Amino acid sequence: PNRFERLHVERGGWTDPDDPPPSTVLLRDATKSILSWNDSPDVGFDVGINPYRGCEHACAYCYARPTHEYLGYSAGLDFETRILVKERAPLLLRKALSSKSWRPQAIALSGNTDCYQPAERRLHITRRCLEVLTEFRNPVSIITKSYLVSRDVDLLSDLARHSAAAVMLSVTSLDVELQRSLEPRAATAARRLGAVRVLAEAGIPVGVNVAPIIPGLTDHEIPSILEAAADAGASFAGMIVLRLPHGVKTMFEGWLRQHVPDRADKVLNRVRELGDGALYDARFGARGRGVGPWAEQLRAMFRVHAQRMGLGPSPSLSTASFRRPGDPGEAQTDLFYRGGQDSVEPEPRS
Repeated sequence: PNRFERLHVERGGWTDPDDPPPSTVLLRDATKSILSWNDSPDVGFDVGINPYRGCEHACAYCYARPTHEYLGYSAGLDFETRILVKERAPLLLRKALSSKSWRPQAIALSGNTDCYQPAERRLHITRRCLEVLTEFRNPVSIITKSYLVSRDVDLLSDLARHSAAAVMLSVTSLDVELQRSLEPRAATAARRLGAVRVLAEAGIPVGVNVAPIIPGLTDHEIPSILEAAADAGASFAGMIVLRLPHGVKTMFEGWLRQHVPDRADKVLNRVRELGDGALYDARFGARGRGVGPWAEQLRAMFRVHAQRMGLGPSPSLSTASFRRPGDPGEAQTDLFYRGGQDSVEPEPRS
């Protein structure tokens, strides 16, 4: 249930013929700004772009689920099936970067929901944002679970020539059966590592984020994920420990009881140990990292194996090549919005 609403709908279940599984609906998001600013000291970027709200990947642990509640939806099925699409994102981004008040800096795609989720295959909103970033040569860091990022290797290669692009593929588990139930509509780990290989071969800095690490369930896979990442051509790696804000705690516990009942209590107890006795510790410096001996052990395991595989930290991106098309000395280009039709956006389809 939405924590802000007094009423909610309780579905009859998948076996009820009068209550069929919901289909995905794409909804227009009429946002008037596209840059999201972050002042959290434990998040590795200051500004991000989220072309979509909600995510069809439907990962059982997703920390972004509660953000859908601000829209009047649920963090459960609504988050997976009511996807808000920011059709004007490329135009809004162009406007923001053209402003004299814009201080060139790296922008994250996305930071909340996946910018390469299934709708992107036909809507191309993330790609058109990358076209704008490439035109301005503004650095961008991407994190995704989708092989679709390899589609944009041409734009990312262009940015990479100016040290202005880096991509991270999140890998939670190499266990196919576990991953299928944990992240039901995301690409398999093999496909994500395939994207790493494509990007690496194109000369684009690419790494793997071992995330989220689920203690008692996937933590033992840290060495094998890092080895697979290095074999695929990754040059850097990161890690994030499981986060369970608000209603995600209840949903994730339900997933554990259904899919891995023999390990559910062990996982929950380990999560509490990492959270100073709670299933979620929201304090800066603790969330996504954990506290106590188990957290230190996870970090030590990651550090040792990352070093052994030659995987360093994320690269620094450069703003040295940033430009504003139309400034004196810069030729005005229209490579990405042919005919000047910036305002023409594709119609979302359900």
